[in-house]
Amino acid sequence: MERIISSYLLLLLLTFSYIQVESRENGYITAEISNRGLEFLKDLLIQEAESSLVPLELPRIEKAVKIPIIGNVQIAISNIVIERIDVTSSTLQTGDSGIVIDVAGATANLSMNWEYSYSTWLLPISLSDNGNATVQVEGLEVGLTLSLETVGGSLRLSPLECGCYVGDISIRLNGGASWLYQGFIDAFEGKISSAVEDAIPEKIKEAIVNLDSLLQSLPKELPVTNIAAMNVTFVDDLVLNKSSLRLKIDGLFSETHKVALPTYHHRLLSALVSTDEAEKMVKISVHEDVIKSASAVYFEANKMVWTVDKVPDQSLLNTAGWKFIIPQLYKKYPNHDMNLNLSVSSLPTIEVEEQQVRVVVPLDVVINVLEADEIIPVVCISTVISSSTSAEISRNAVVGVAKLNSFTMSLKWSKIGSLHMHLIQTLVSTVMRTVVFPYLNLQLDQGYPIPVFHGYTLKDAGILLTDNQIVVGTDVAHVC
Repeated sequence: MERIISSYLLLLLLTFSYIQVESRENGYITAEISNRGLEFLKDLLIQEAESSLVPLELPRIEKAVKIPIIGNVQIAISNIVIERIDVTSSTLQTGDSGIVIDVAGATANLSMNWEYSYSTWLLPISLSDNGNATVQVEGLEVGLTLSLETVGGSLRLSPLECGCYVGDISIRLNGGASWLYQGFIDAFEGKISSAVEDAIPEKIKEAIVNLDSLLQSLPKELPVTNIAAMNVTFVDDLVLNKSSLRLKIDGLFSETHKVALPTYHHRLLSALVSTDEAEKMVKISVHEDVIKSASAVYFEANKMVWTVDKVPDQSLLNTAGWKFIIPQLYKKYPNHDMNLNLSVSSLPTIEVEEQQVRVVVPLDVVINVLEADEIIPVVCISTVISSSTSAEISRNAVVGVAKLNSFTMSLKWSKIGSLHMHLIQTLVSTVMRTVVFPYLNLQLDQGYPIPVFHGYTLKDAGILLTDNQIVVGTDVAHVC
């Protein structure tokens, strides 16, 4: 009994574990990221940039300054390091030209060493001094335009333009002669500004190249189990507009290391179905064809076969427990233990309808009698189980309710003569309704937690079941 329930749970998991797909002519996965979602991603990227861009070392700067009376002074600053960048305001825009990110009003903290030397007719020797300094940069502005496109099934990210502007600089020197401070500041403000304006864009471009390399290295096939894998190659061009970013992925399941071939009817959906909720960061949709491709993989791999040798009432797996229903079984094999071999005889029918997913599973049940070390198949009964399941997201878990719509049985073959199938069906149907499905719903009610990915999880997610689709609208939140 437990294995029967486990097999049904597996089918339900195949139905609800991959809620991120929408049928398309060339791609089965369509994800639409709204402005709120793009803002969230932008903030994450900026937070990452604030830490990854620093420490940033700038080149050594030297300059000769002529000071009245003193004469020429050779001044140099070295070990110039941007130690901190703080962004207070940023915007993101999408359009035909790409993704534009503007940062305004940022600040940066620098540290450096300084030194100077000079000789004067007043003294017969050369004089020198050195120290360190802190620099505060105000009004830092950065503009970045990115190109995001699909190339060879992968995402390709490249910088189109990147510029930086420094507003004000405040330099605080430590050590040396105070009478030289103002000359030092006047001499190097412009140089430091130029160095910052050159270094930050170069560092950003380098980071984008690294990010692009990471995108290129992402696998085009994502193993889900040791049997099935999802084709995650990107297809068609990305769609960028003022309100969203939309991309498409192939999305079909196949046996691991094999190419998924479309074999199902395709319906072209013009737009993602509305969930009638406030705009979510991400809106994703599952077409029933994807679930069919997942079940097909398991069916073709002969993985929809189970042996049941333990049930809550173990007497049901002994011929004595069936002597009044199948007397000839008990007469021929008195008090023999049995097991049941369950196998899905053809592809399950899976249809997503309004507020429910309907599943029809054709199942062959072979009754095996155990005699010494021999397993003797005696009866094969064909069954058709029709059920429907609703789903929702509650407490950050996917929960659901399953119900048995119909249950039919017919004798496929028998080595012990004809059976009273009406009597057997009545008994088994009662067990299904009073034992199997209540236990199944108990498991579904406990829910399947939504996994946390790199410290982030779904927030305020909702599921809408509609014709041929499962639509999910969700926000994303950091896990504290």
